[in-house]
Amino acid sequence: MDNITSKQFDSVTAECKQIFMTKMKDYGTAWRILRTPSLTDQIYIKANRIRSIEEKGTAKVDEGVKPEFIGIINYSVMALIQLELGVAEKEKMESEIVEKLYDKYVKEAKDLMENKNHDYGEAWRNMRISSLTDIILMKLLRVKQIEDNDGKTFISEGLDANYFDIFNYAAFALIKLEGTKKINS
Repeated sequence: MDNITSKQFDSVTAECKQIFMTKMKDYGTAWRILRTPSLTDQIYIKANRIRSIEEKGTAKVDEGVKPEFIGIINYSVMALIQLELGVAEKEKMESEIVEKLYDKYVKEAKDLMENKNHDYGEAWRNMRISSLTDIILMKLLRVKQIEDNDGKTFISEGLDANYFDIFNYAAFALIKLEGTKKINS
């Protein structure tokens, strides 16, 4: 795999983690009480806002799409943690444990990304950010359908695989946004 992609992935996910860990200092681990469908809906809200901004060309709330893609990654990690541990009766979780779990899922997402990039030849680099947004929304609709089927699938990948794909498409969008920013600077 391209070493540049690996470094770019590490850079964007490090920024996501820094925001995640800082917010945890403010809010604790209140998200631990959320069921995965609630996290899916949070990711959907973020992806839908991105699409709305892409279609309208402007945003009334001056934050842009980058924080939304970061939120998609961080909510995807929360969902993966919830799938592994289940919903907590008490939301309190030690930050060291959360950080280890966060790192575990980033590593798994990166491993998956590297394997798929090998097979697909980094096709995502030729995609538009709006297409990445659409794919994230499609994956979310798939997740909602799986959730509505009580997590059962007949032939398709499960919830975790879709959350990993959502994570990676958001990471690709952040990499592309960083590249656009450097070109325009």
